[in-house]
Amino acid sequence: MTQMTPVWLAGAVLFLTTVSVLPQPVSGEREVRAAVEAFYAAFNSHDFSRVPVTEDWEHVNPFGGTARGRETVLKELREVHSTFLKGVTDTVIQMTVRMASAEVAIATVTSQMSTYTTPNGSRYENEQHIRTFVVVKRENRWLIMHDQNTTIQSPN
Repeated sequence: MTQMTPVWLAGAVLFLTTVSVLPQPVSGEREVRAAVEAFYAAFNSHDFSRVPVTEDWEHVNPFGGTARGRETVLKELREVHSTFLKGVTDTVIQMTVRMASAEVAIATVTSQMSTYTTPNGSRYENEQHIRTFVVVKRENRWLIMHDQNTTIQSPN
């Protein structure tokens, strides 16, 4: 057994060296998911005052409108959630998170909205949406920097 000890020791050193250079998973996925889930909780309560977003948040709605800046986006959301989206819910069906770096993540969410009618009279029943979030780590907090919401079209 004394003859195998150097071989065993060399193998152990090689293994530990190899393991230490393998890519390690980037932490933060749980916190990113929590930030995105906070957005949906805010949507469903119609109160976005505590949603974790950056000051330069950009929001692209499913109709192609864009709002930039936290206060501008919040103003738009208050308007639509006090009118045609009042009482409407958006339920997460699936969420994936990809860590681009230790400080940037992309979250993609498929969700189901309850029925609503827009101001022009168009009625939307239980449509699905796909929303992409860019979430960044700033001052040790994960914040939504950008979101784009797209209605999933029914196959023809």
